[in-house]
Amino acid sequence: MKKIFLVISLLLISCENQNPFSKNFSINEIRDSVIYEVNVRQYSESGTFEDFTKDIPKLKDLGVKIIWLMPIHPISETKRKGTLGSYYSISNYKEINPEFGNKEDFDKLITEAHKNEMYVILDWVANHTGWDHHWIKTNPEFYTKNSRGEIIDPINPSTGESWGWTDVADLNFENMEMQEEMIQAMEYWVKEHNIDGYRLDAAHSCPASFWKKSIDRLNETKKVLMLAESDGYHTGGFELIELFDMSYNWSGHHVLNRIFKKENNSKDLKENIVRNINDYSSEHILMNFTSNHDENTWAGTVFDRYGNGAKTFAALTYFLPGIPLIYNGQEYGLDKRLAFFEKDFIPKKESDFFDFYKKLNKLKKENNLLNIDPKIKFEVIETNSNNLVCFKRSIGEESIYFIANLSETKQDVQTGVKKKLRSLNKQGEVSLENNVLEPWEFHFLKGI
Repeated sequence: MKKIFLVISLLLISCENQNPFSKNFSINEIRDSVIYEVNVRQYSESGTFEDFTKDIPKLKDLGVKIIWLMPIHPISETKRKGTLGSYYSISNYKEINPEFGNKEDFDKLITEAHKNEMYVILDWVANHTGWDHHWIKTNPEFYTKNSRGEIIDPINPSTGESWGWTDVADLNFENMEMQEEMIQAMEYWVKEHNIDGYRLDAAHSCPASFWKKSIDRLNETKKVLMLAESDGYHTGGFELIELFDMSYNWSGHHVLNRIFKKENNSKDLKENIVRNINDYSSEHILMNFTSNHDENTWAGTVFDRYGNGAKTFAALTYFLPGIPLIYNGQEYGLDKRLAFFEKDFIPKKESDFFDFYKKLNKLKKENNLLNIDPKIKFEVIETNSNNLVCFKRSIGEESIYFIANLSETKQDVQTGVKKKLRSLNKQGEVSLENNVLEPWEFHFLKGI
């Protein structure tokens, strides 16, 4: 009987080891991925891990592969902004914000995500802590100080003035002991709670040597996914950004916002794409998005920034080189700015946006040419109008096209592409020659 029990145990262990979502992050596993950002406080009326965990199977049905949790740690009370404070003002890197639940609740979330073949990455704030963090008293040398020896909040290096983040204290990365403590805290969540990586807040504010050391140490435990909230055009440049698996396509996002405001047009977007392809290595992944927590709260909803073109710009992020992001609530047509320092919640009302994103995610999964394979060739197809964009992805003879009208007026279409094409998102044949696109009309196209 003992032998039978031992065999069954070994089989169970073997099956677990074969599940990549319980072990190591793999680039191969995320080639067709979609990232979903979770603002736990505002995700539900309760604002708890428990209520979010219940929805993980629904997110799998939506087509999500990577879950990014905004900071889960306790929030400092000293110098707190608003009633509940900012998630990015952390008082303890190894504890859980009691608003959300406890570590057991968190572990259930990770287990459920892995069971549904999803990775979970945590938002990590390495540049600063809240003013309640015990280092303020025990290790004041861990912090940046002014000429009077006073700990200060982060400074804008371009102006020498405060960024206005007065609820946080700036860390001193010249202090190696602080760096070691920070890395040990990052290791804790990988070793003890089996998370799959990090989204690194203000990554460009910390030295490349620190990130290199952090990544090497974390990967000794298991291979992790590292997403930098930065890009190659920030401080640190490409030497810094290429340390990470993925980074924000901030420049492309700003172009999208400016196109709707008529400050840019498709020419600017095409130039941005070509520059990115030339500047980043073929292995580096860009994250494309129409919204995130910062954009939603401070810049406006997707309807504020894209109007009736919200779906068109979202579809575009699925074709650009990289991986798309959905900010929680976009699948419900979120039409309000979520409060940042107070309790708020996403009204989960019925919306055609859920079906819209589900179809986009399915389209991405079923078409290998929409993956992040570096062998895929991305081409800009010239058009007759600066209100139109047309792109092509291909490997050898296999290809897929995207065309969109990025304006509120009808557009005649002339591209020089004469082959017969069918729309993957709508029924029927669509010509890239002698055609007319309605306002905000878009198509993913394959040859007939």
